[in-house]
Formats: sequence, C-alpha cells, structure tokens
Amino acid sequence: METTKTRFINIKEVKRDWHLVDAKGKILGRLASQISRYLQGKNKVEFTPHVDMGSFVIVINAKDIKITGKKLAQKKYYHYSGYQGGLKATPLSKVLENFPERVLEKAVRLMLPKTTLGRKMYKRLKVYSGPLHPHSAQEPKLIDIVKEREEA
Repeated sequence: METTKTRFINIKEVKRDWHLVDAKGKILGRLASQISRYLQGKNKVEFTPHVDMGSFVIVINAKDIKITGKKLAQKKYYHYSGYQGGLKATPLSKVLENFPERVLEKAVRLMLPKTTLGRKMYKRLKVYSGPLHPHSAQEPKLIDIVKEREEA
C-alpha cells in the first residue's frame, strides 16, 4: 500500500504573479482580507506556511473605497510620539481625505503575519489613489476578488 507524501515547495520554485484590483465601490475590510490572502499565497494550491509564496498586488482607485456604518466619524487612527501627552488621534474621514492609500495599506498590514515573513509580504502591496499605476510593464491580471453584497 502506497501512501501520499506531503510535498513542500522550495523558495526557488515559487512563481510570483502580478494582480490588479480595482477598489472602486468595494468595502474596506472585505477587500483588505482578500488582498492579504493573495499576498500570503493562500490562493495557491501548493501553499506552504513557512515559505513566502505570495504574489504582487496593485490596488487602484483607493480614494473610492466604501466605508460602512459610522466608521467615518467614530474610527480613529492613533500615533504616539513617545513623549507625555504625545498621543494624536486622527479620524478616518480626515485620513481618507488626505491620504486614501494609507487606509487600505494599514488594513492589509494588520491582516498579515506579524513576523519578518509578513513584512516581506507587505512590501509587495502597491496602492494608488487614482486609476493610473506605473506597473503596466509587468502585465498584471485584473481580478475581481470581492463580489458586492446583494442588498434586497
């Protein structure tokens, strides 16, 4: 009786694809979780947790992302300078208005592993607020990774 062996992928065997995602009208959290799956390589059949197998992901139209609920007014981003009284809170609406890329970048970064491998994965994420990007030479594949929720 022959048993099946688990085959682990070597880093030399990893093929990195380029994916293009249009964020227009997509919900922030749902989009970020799907992007993190592509960055980790969990969408591939031969996924191996200890090998960096992820693809490059280019996100366009980050300024047109959809925020649900009362998050625009209630969600805050915090930054601490290290000094007493140095805690700064910025509401999501202001960050989205000034730096729309940072909102999606932070959401994806927090969904990746908090290890050196996760930091390498994060470097493959490219986010642009408008429809133009400088990565056309890589011929990214346009993917629709999040289906809009049907509202009755």
